[in-house]
Amino acid sequence: MVHETRSRAHAASQEEGKVATKKQKTDIKDQEKGQHVPSKNKKSAENKGQDGESEAPTKSRKLKAEESEPNGRNSSAREFTEFCKAIGEHLSLEDMRKILQANEQDASGSADAVVPRCENMMFYGPLEKCQVCGGQLEFKRWKYRCTGNYSEWARCTFSTNNPSRKSGPIKVPDDIKDDFVREWLKKQQGQEFPKHNLDEEAHIFSGMMIALSGRMSRSHGYFKEQIMKHGGKVNNSVLGVACVVASPAERDKGGSGGFAEALERATPVVSENWIIDSIEKKEVQPLAAYDIVSDVVPEGRGLPLGQLDPSEEAIETLAAEVKLAGKRGVHKDCKLEKDGGCIFEKDGIIYNCAFALCDLGCQMNELCIMQLVMVPENHLHLFYKKGPIGHDQMAEVRVEDFGSRVNDAIKEFVRLFEEVTGNEFEPWERRKKFEKKSMKMYPLDMDIGVDVRQGGAALRQLGSAAAHCQLDPSVSFLVKQLCGQEIYRYALMEMAQDLPDLPIGMLTDLHLRRGEEMLLQMRQDAESVPDSGPEADAFWTEISNKWFTLFPTTRPYTMRGFEQIADNVASGLETVRDINDASHLIGDVFGSTLDDPLSECYKNLGCSISPVTEDSEDYKMIVKYLEKTYEPVKVDDVVYGVSVDRIYAVESSAFPSYEKIKNLPNKILLWCGTRSSNLLRHLHKGFLPAVCHLPVPGYMFGKAIVCSDAAAEAARYGFTAVDRPEGYLVLAVASLGDEIKEVTGTPRADEVQGFEEKKMGVKGVGRKMTDESEHFTWRGGVKVPCGKLVPSTNKDGPLEYNEYAVYDPKQVSICFLVGVKYEEQNMEVVPDEE
Repeated sequence: MVHETRSRAHAASQEEGKVATKKQKTDIKDQEKGQHVPSKNKKSAENKGQDGESEAPTKSRKLKAEESEPNGRNSSAREFTEFCKAIGEHLSLEDMRKILQANEQDASGSADAVVPRCENMMFYGPLEKCQVCGGQLEFKRWKYRCTGNYSEWARCTFSTNNPSRKSGPIKVPDDIKDDFVREWLKKQQGQEFPKHNLDEEAHIFSGMMIALSGRMSRSHGYFKEQIMKHGGKVNNSVLGVACVVASPAERDKGGSGGFAEALERATPVVSENWIIDSIEKKEVQPLAAYDIVSDVVPEGRGLPLGQLDPSEEAIETLAAEVKLAGKRGVHKDCKLEKDGGCIFEKDGIIYNCAFALCDLGCQMNELCIMQLVMVPENHLHLFYKKGPIGHDQMAEVRVEDFGSRVNDAIKEFVRLFEEVTGNEFEPWERRKKFEKKSMKMYPLDMDIGVDVRQGGAALRQLGSAAAHCQLDPSVSFLVKQLCGQEIYRYALMEMAQDLPDLPIGMLTDLHLRRGEEMLLQMRQDAESVPDSGPEADAFWTEISNKWFTLFPTTRPYTMRGFEQIADNVASGLETVRDINDASHLIGDVFGSTLDDPLSECYKNLGCSISPVTEDSEDYKMIVKYLEKTYEPVKVDDVVYGVSVDRIYAVESSAFPSYEKIKNLPNKILLWCGTRSSNLLRHLHKGFLPAVCHLPVPGYMFGKAIVCSDAAAEAARYGFTAVDRPEGYLVLAVASLGDEIKEVTGTPRADEVQGFEEKKMGVKGVGRKMTDESEHFTWRGGVKVPCGKLVPSTNKDGPLEYNEYAVYDPKQVSICFLVGVKYEEQNMEVVPDEE
């Protein structure tokens, strides 16, 4: 049995189709594509394409002129309309294919593609190939756009209003004997092709019928003029329109009659900003991003997560149940887990796969889940889900019951895997052998275990877990935070990678290594990319597609420059890596039968953590060091100070003991900033060097462990969010070795390579430094650069504060965790009115 679900929006559009005429629906579909309406052909009306569609060109329309030139006023546009009509009467579809081939143009596709392509080529001249990828240009949405692929990861994004065309006459095969065509070609000899003058802005809303509803911020006449000026039409009825434009304030008042009718028909209702932004950006914007009624529609059409306000997306995902938590997790949407279902395994193969594909060129960001689920009494089910990331209402979901037909279920699973990825299933599952096919989905290699967002303790469990914990209450407080779901959910939410459908917190080391290899390759390739132009656009689109396919997000965008690679790719990879480590360490608290899971996790951590008392010399020293070297963190217009909440002393076999490191030269106590989500991994395995060198702060020293003598620098990384004021700073002793290299600018790649090979200590001089007259020595000869922040002589350097790079993890030892609270300093207290 096959069960399918589909969105209310989809169902409603079918309902509307019963009312709208067939002609209306066809016209709207063609107009949305921005394509010519093909002309009829008397010679080959009986011709059919291989796909069963009629390939006979249909009769030309006046719309042809309007699509070619605004309002059809230009004489060239009128000539083009007449030419299209004549060509449609004298050439068959097969003739058009032959002419396209003779002129080295794309002749594939149905009549809807071939006819306008041939008409455009014969009248305006044959197009040269795309200058970026060598693909075919085609007139779409009032521009000439490339239809080729830049690589197996990205469609080409090149577009132009003035494409290059081949010189010389149109070539017509000898077997095409039509007199009109021969006479027309003879007449064109020695003449230049007409120029296709395009006014893209005049066609922004072309082919769209739009309705206006209720009282708006400006008159209906104003918005009607803007819509018509830019190629659209305004209709008084909701029937057949692409959308209804209304003011959000009108919705709050209950809306007009047209407003209510739009809700009944599931017609998109958008704010006025949709018109304004489309005109400003010279391209019609996605309707869903401006929707103002989804929350009031029964059962909700829903918006994709990436098109919600970020704060609303955060609320929704933080509270969402994780639907797929690892390789052996049954997806929640199949609803078989409650029946005792489990992932089917046979001959060492686990039949559970997740895939993703991001293609920014065509605004595609999709996922796919496939599972074989066995329920008691040997009933095997195939679960399949495919659709846009973060938009469940638009996903295709089916559950097929194969009963005891195991071989049939496996055969269908394997077939779907090949259809989705272009690869064979067994070589991937056994040997992880995978080749990226053109615009096919890429598998996320899930690990066996449970994503910490599900396996970690939920808020409702933490109190009970802490009450039964045998650890010191202060230590229990820390372990409770590190073993809970919250900090990991927040970290992924901030990166827009908190997808309930995908186990981002439970990926294999192989998948993470592939991410690192991709990062290193894009870093190398980015050095030779021009600053701007079509080639630069194509390159940055491709690497963005690659990254957001391997590590999916609800908000993919085209990255540009090393800063965005550092902030999103390098930092994101390190965070996902550390969250995956936390998932393995914590396991599944939900399913645990342990009476004291926090103590068990602390034991697995292999780290000694003890509270530092407030009356101790170490506590006083750390508070002084923090206060002297801290400057407030500014978020928007709000300034945050910091106060010490608690301090822990740390010892672990994962990093050198204090007894070992005190014998090394040039020891210094430094601040290290980290996300709370990364902290468990640091305690478990010690600091890891940065994943690569990038010519921006944070990564400019290459594969190094980077610390600072300013708590202000560490606080930037430890800051969480305005509604979550707790965070942690790390104090570590670092030995800079016998030789310390000072740098004042951004070191070159070859210089960084030298630092890495020699494992020398490097000091990056910031624009601010700690007052050296206040520095002192701590126990064991460790230097503490505690002093107020003052301007340095390096006023134009890339770093705001001093940074220290150490290339050998054995020269860095974590000594203290400093729990801090960020406090709003410039908050204005408004007295209550009496």
